[in-house]
Amino acid sequence: MGTPVNITEGSYVWVEDPDAVWIDGQVTKIEGKEVAVRTSDEREVTTKLSKVYPYDVDAPEGGIDDMTKLSYLHEPGVLHNLAIRYMQNKIYTYTGSILIAINPFQRPPDLYENHIMEQYKGKLLGELPPHVFAVADIAYRAMINEGKSNSILVSGESGAGKTETTKMLMQYLAHLGGRSHEGAERRTVEQQVLESNPVLEAFGNAKTVRNDNSSRFGKFVEIQFDNRGKISGAAIRTYLLEKSRVCQISDPERNYHCFYYLCAAPQEEAKKYKMGHASSFHYLKQSSCYELDGISDAQQYLVTRQAMDIVGISQHEQDAVFRIVAAILHLGNVTFAKGEEIDSSVLENDKSKFHLQTSAELLMCSPDALEDALVKRVMVTPEEVIKRSLDPDGAVVSRDGLSKTIYSRLFDWLVDKINITIGQDPNSKCLIGVLDIYGFESFKNNSFEQLCINLTNEKLQQHFNQHIFKMQQDEYTKEEIDWSYIEFVDNQDVLDLIEKKPGGIIALLDETCMFPKSTAQTFSDKLYQTFKSHKRFIKPKLARTEFTIAHYAGEVQYQSDQFMEKNKDYVVPEHQDLLTASQCPFVSALFPPITEEATKSSNKCSKFSSIASRFRLQLHQLMETLNSTEPHYIRCVKPNNQFKPGLFENGNALHQLRCGGVLEAIRISCSGYPTHKTFPEFLHRFGNLAPEVVKENEDERVACIKILEKMGISQVQIGKTKVFLRAGEMAELDNRRLTKLGHSAKIIQRDGRRYIARKDYAAKRKAAVSLQSMCRGILARRSFNFMVEDSASLKIQKSLRGLLGRKSFTKYKCAVITMQTGMRKLGARVMYRYRKQSKGATVIQAYWRRHSACSYYKRLMEVTIVIQCGLRGMVARRELYELNKANLEKEREKEKEKEKEKEKVEEISKLEQSLEAMQTKVEERDALLLKECEINQEAIEGATSVIEESVLPVGEGEKIQVLTSEVAKLKKLLLTEKERADNMEKLYSEALESAEGKRRKLEETEKRVHQLQESLNRMISTMSGQFSELKMILCSSSNLSSTSGFAARDHLNDDSSSETASSDSDFTFPAPSSTPPNFAINPGAFHLIVQDLSAGEASGTQHWEREREGSFDDFF
Repeated sequence: MGTPVNITEGSYVWVEDPDAVWIDGQVTKIEGKEVAVRTSDEREVTTKLSKVYPYDVDAPEGGIDDMTKLSYLHEPGVLHNLAIRYMQNKIYTYTGSILIAINPFQRPPDLYENHIMEQYKGKLLGELPPHVFAVADIAYRAMINEGKSNSILVSGESGAGKTETTKMLMQYLAHLGGRSHEGAERRTVEQQVLESNPVLEAFGNAKTVRNDNSSRFGKFVEIQFDNRGKISGAAIRTYLLEKSRVCQISDPERNYHCFYYLCAAPQEEAKKYKMGHASSFHYLKQSSCYELDGISDAQQYLVTRQAMDIVGISQHEQDAVFRIVAAILHLGNVTFAKGEEIDSSVLENDKSKFHLQTSAELLMCSPDALEDALVKRVMVTPEEVIKRSLDPDGAVVSRDGLSKTIYSRLFDWLVDKINITIGQDPNSKCLIGVLDIYGFESFKNNSFEQLCINLTNEKLQQHFNQHIFKMQQDEYTKEEIDWSYIEFVDNQDVLDLIEKKPGGIIALLDETCMFPKSTAQTFSDKLYQTFKSHKRFIKPKLARTEFTIAHYAGEVQYQSDQFMEKNKDYVVPEHQDLLTASQCPFVSALFPPITEEATKSSNKCSKFSSIASRFRLQLHQLMETLNSTEPHYIRCVKPNNQFKPGLFENGNALHQLRCGGVLEAIRISCSGYPTHKTFPEFLHRFGNLAPEVVKENEDERVACIKILEKMGISQVQIGKTKVFLRAGEMAELDNRRLTKLGHSAKIIQRDGRRYIARKDYAAKRKAAVSLQSMCRGILARRSFNFMVEDSASLKIQKSLRGLLGRKSFTKYKCAVITMQTGMRKLGARVMYRYRKQSKGATVIQAYWRRHSACSYYKRLMEVTIVIQCGLRGMVARRELYELNKANLEKEREKEKEKEKEKEKVEEISKLEQSLEAMQTKVEERDALLLKECEINQEAIEGATSVIEESVLPVGEGEKIQVLTSEVAKLKKLLLTEKERADNMEKLYSEALESAEGKRRKLEETEKRVHQLQESLNRMISTMSGQFSELKMILCSSSNLSSTSGFAARDHLNDDSSSETASSDSDFTFPAPSSTPPNFAINPGAFHLIVQDLSAGEASGTQHWEREREGSFDDFF
C-alpha cells in the first residue's frame, strides 16, 4: 500500500481528510514531494506525495463484488468500494475468499429466504453475488468432497452482527444437511442452538462501551455430520470467559446481565433470594449504569427462565442457579476490617455479617465455615497443621476469587447442560465449526481483559495471515508464476512479546503475582526493563504503570494498575472443601472432591493459578481445533455507532477493517502481486497503448507480453490466464494510458471542432437559403391573403345586409303576431273572467239562500227544544213535589210499622218471660213428680209380692194429664212465638234493606236533581241569549228578500263555526227566500215563558228538600 506510484498533474487521487478519512480529488500542482489537490467538495489541500493514492475513475458505479479485482488495492479504494455497496443495500463483499459483512441494522427483504438458499446450493464462490450462504456452501462442499472438517471464523467488534451471521450460517447448514432419519422428529440444530442463545447471553454477555450486548466469551459451535452428509449432532464449546468482570467493572459498562435480571425479578422471587436494587450490591455499583435503554430487565428475567425451560433445565435446577447468582452478589457486599491480631481481618460491620449469613444460606453451607474460608488459610507441614489469618486486602482477594470460581463453574455447567440437550454424535468424523468470538478492542482505558482479547485476535490474525498467504501461493502455483522471493508477513514477534515462556508479558505477570508484596509499579518496571529494546513495545513518556503494544491493528496503550488483581485465580482448598460439603446437591456437584495428589500443599498457603495462563491454554486448544480444520473467514463490520440503517461512517469502518485484519490481508496481497487481470480484461483496458500489437497478434497472452515490453514494465508475471502486476505498476500503466488518451482526445477535439465548424457553416448557409425562401413565400401568401380577404369582405357585406333585413322583417312580423295574440288573449280572458264571476255569484247566492234557510230552521228547532225543555222542567218539578209528598207519607207509615214492631217485640219478650216462668214451674212440678215416683217406687219395693198393685187415685192422674196437656200447649205456643219472632226478624231485615236501597236511590236522585238544576240554569242563560238573537232575526226577517246579495257577501266573511254547522246538516231542500207567511212569533210570549221558568225555578228551590226524592223518575 505504500509503494510509490506515478502521479501527474490532472490525475485523480485519494487524499486524507480529517472528517471523511479519505476524500477524492484531482491533482492541480506538483512541487517536489508536495502535491496540491482540489477535492470533490471544492477545497484546496496540500500534502505529501507519498500520502496520496490513485483513484480508479473506471471503477463501476455499483462497486466490485471481489475487492481483489480492484485496479488499486489500497485502503481508500477498499473503503470507497464498501461504502458504495452498503448504500445500495449490498452488505456482503468478497476479498478473495474472505467475506466482509456490514451490519445493515435492519433485515434486508428477500435476502435469507428458502429460494435464495436454493440458488447458492452447489455454486462456486464468485459465481453469484457475495453472500453468507456462499461461504457456508463452500465449507459444506469441501467437507463432503474432501472428507475434512471445516470451520467458519466470524469475527468483528461488538454490534457488528456476528451473532446474526452465525444464525444465518447455521440456518443454511441445517437447510443443506437437515437431520438424520433417527432424529427427524426432533428440532433442528439451528433451532436448538438458537434456543440456547438467551441463556448464554444472560450469563455470558454484558454491556461494554461500544455494545449493550457484548459477548464476553468465545463460542465455537460444532455441527456434526454423518457419512451421508446429514446433521447428526452438535456441541457448543466456549472459550475465554471474562471471569474478572464478575468482581470488577468500569464505568459506564455493566456486569453480566443475569445479575441485573435477578435484581429486577418479581417480588416473590426477590424476597426469596433477599434481593434489592442493583445499586445496593458492590459488584454492580462500581458503574453508574444499571439499566439499558429500551430493555426491561424484569421482562428479560422471564425470557431467560422460559429459555432455561426450553433447553431442559428443570425448575429445581433453575432455582439453584439463581441461588448461586444471588449468593455471589451478597458475597460481594462482605467487607473486612483489621482484627485484633497482626495481619488478621474480621467482618467490618453488621451489614457484612448479614450478607455473609445470606450467602451461606443460599449456598447451604455453614456461615462460620464460610467466614473462616474467607479470612483464614491452612498450611499443612510434616509436623503440624498451621492456621493463619489474612489481612483485609487478602480477605477481599479471597472473596473475589471465590466469586469468580463459583461463577466460572456455573457457566461451565450451563454449557454442558445445553450440550446434553442438543445431543452430540461421538461417531461423527466430520464437522463444520462456527466460531463467534469478540474482536479487537482498543478503548481509552485498556486493562487486563483487553490484553487477553487482543492476544486472541493476534493469534487469529496469524492464522488468518497464514491462510491468506497460502491462498496466494495456491493461485501463484495454479498460474505457474515464480513466487519464491515473496516475503511472508508475520506477527509472531507480537505473540512472543505477550505469551513467550519465559520472558513474555504473561510470564512476567505470573511471576510478579507469586510475590505477595509486588505492586503494579513492580510489574511495570519489569516490563520496561525486559522489553526496552523491543520494536513492538513502547513506553509512554512520564508513564509509571502504562505501556503500549504495537498490534497488527494499531497501537494500544494498557494501564497495568489492576493486572495483578485480575490475574490472580487461587485454587484455595478451603473454598473447595467448603462448597463440596454444601448441603445443596447442585452446589456440591459443581465442586466435586479432588484427589489426594491435588490436595498436597507445599510451603505456600495455596496453589497459585493464573487466569492469563488458563486463558493461554484455552487459546492454544482453540487454535489446535482451528488448525485441524479448513478455515473460512467472515469479517463483520459495524458501519456506525448510532445503530442506524443507511449510515456509513468511514472512520468507524476503517478502524474495524484494521482490527479485523482486512487491511493486513491487503498488505499481504500487496507484498506479492496485488493486481490480477485476465488477458481479455488487460487488453480491454490497455490495448490502446499498442493497437498495432492487438491487430497483429490473435494470441491474447502474446499481445499482453508485447504491450508490457513496449511500455517497459518489468515488475510483472505472466501466468496461464492472468497478468500479475506488482504494486504501483498498475498506476504506471494507467498514467500512460491516460497520457495517450489525452493525446487522442486532443486529436479528436481538433477533428471534432473542424467538423463542428464545417457543419455549422453548412447549416447557416442552408438556413439563409431557407430563410429567403420562407420570406418570399410569406410575402406572396400575404398578397394572396389580402385579395382573398377583399373578395370575402364583399361577400360578407352582402350576406350581412341580407341577414340584417331578414332579421328586421322577421322581428316586426313576430311583434305584430305577438300583439294580436295578446289582444285576443286579453279579450278572451276578460270574457272568461266575467262568465266565471257570474257563475260564481249565482252559486254563492244559491248557497247563501240554502245556508240562511238552514240556519233559520235550526234556530227554530233550538227555540222549540228550549220551550219543550222548560215545559218538561215544570212538569218534572210538579212530579218531584208529588214524589216528595208520597215519600213523606211512606216515611210516616214506616214509623207506624216500626212502632208496631216495637210493640210486637215487647209482647214477644213478655211471652218469652211468661214462657220461661211456665217452664220453671213445669220443671219444679216434674221434679216433685220424680220425687213422688221415687218414694212410691221405694214403697212398692218394700211391700210384699202378694200385695197386688194398687191403682193410682183418679184425681192425681187427671192432674197429670191436665198438666201434660198444658205443657204441650205451652210448647206449641212457644214454637209459634218463635216462628213469629223469626218472621218479624226477617221482615225487619227486609225493611232495613229496602230502607237502605231507598236511601241510596234518594242520594242518586239528589245528585240527578242537582245536575238537572245546573243544566236548567245553563239552559236559561242560553235561552236568554237566544231570545235576544231571535228578536234580532225577527226584526231583520222582513228585509231578507231585498238584501239577499248583500247578506250573501256579509255571510261569506263569517267565522268557520256557522259554515261548519251548515256543512254538517243534511238538508237538501232549497233555502226559502223569505219567512213563511203562516209563521209569526210574538216576542212577548218568549219573555213570559222565561219569566214562568224563572218563577218555577224559584218556587222549586223553596220546596227542594222535600220534593227531591224520585221527582224526575219518569223524565229520566
